[in-house]
Amino acid sequence: MYQAVSDAAIALFLEKGFEKVPVAEVAAAAEISKPTLFRYFPAKEDLVLHRFADHVDEAARVVAERPAKRSPLDALQRRFLDGLEHRDPVTGLCDNVHVLAFHRLLYGTPSLVARLYGYQERSEAALGEALSKAAVDTSAESPTGPRTGPRTGPRTGSPDADALAARLAAGQIIAVQRILALENWRRIDAGESAEAVWPEAVVAANRAFGQLRSGLTTYA
Repeated sequence: MYQAVSDAAIALFLEKGFEKVPVAEVAAAAEISKPTLFRYFPAKEDLVLHRFADHVDEAARVVAERPAKRSPLDALQRRFLDGLEHRDPVTGLCDNVHVLAFHRLLYGTPSLVARLYGYQERSEAALGEALSKAAVDTSAESPTGPRTGPRTGPRTGSPDADALAARLAAGQIIAVQRILALENWRRIDAGESAEAVWPEAVVAANRAFGQLRSGLTTYA
């Protein structure tokens, strides 16, 4: 039901524009009542952003399901590079005409962009929790107690400080992925092909994750 209603709504929005389609028209197209529609989608914007729902905790899942010897950052970098190679729309590197139309709808509608930030905040929260757990697990594995290193970063011994450090890291990681995806989409929207952009997108992704590892030394 979620998928069917969302697809019906997006088709109308692409045809007429997001602001010009009332929710009642979407409900009629999906053959449900308006109250029923709102039980599935609390806000009109969620009809579009439902396509991002499965990705809200994706970064957290990557960290939680990574191989034991792989660091969270390495796992996230590999996932992003794999997405680039397979032209995953989430990476922005997809020149499918339907994906391009959807992205133009999304980034061309201020209320949708604003609502998207809510999804990104939930992604940050989920990733922050996964990073916190990864750091605790790593400390437990170490025979000498809490340690620092490429796997998880420093542990302070203070739960509140460690949770904040994980949230800060999560915010930086999600921001990097968002900016990389936006840059890829901007170039493709300007007329470049995904195939042409891909080599530079890989270089940019590796550079960005390298910056995450080294910190902001260039600007310090």
